[in-house]
Amino acid sequence: MGTTTFGREGEALARAYLERKGMTFAAGNFKRLHGEIDLIMEEGRTLVFVEVKTRRSLRYGTPAEAVTPVKQRHLRWCAEVYCAEHRIEGRPLRFDVVEVLALPGAPPRLRHIPNAF
Repeated sequence: MGTTTFGREGEALARAYLERKGMTFAAGNFKRLHGEIDLIMEEGRTLVFVEVKTRRSLRYGTPAEAVTPVKQRHLRWCAEVYCAEHRIEGRPLRFDVVEVLALPGAPPRLRHIPNAF
């Protein structure tokens, strides 16, 4: 399985997980020149921009450790563009990370990190 397919499967798992937690799906894979937002969810009035990191091992650290300060800046920029394009003003915004760890021979483990940055 390619990395894109693997990542998309992780995003689908993360979306279902967040929906079970009571969040509502608003959009997915919002792409612009300097980045992409994997999931945009709503929790009450709060608009939640979610970065999903899916990994097969911990060789290079936890999935959340891959959300570097540079990646965070790109996500913030994409969120600003999304809000401008959809004329969203005055709503609380939040940035979350969902880790999906799919170790061989084990069911995927998910960890939601609200307000990750």
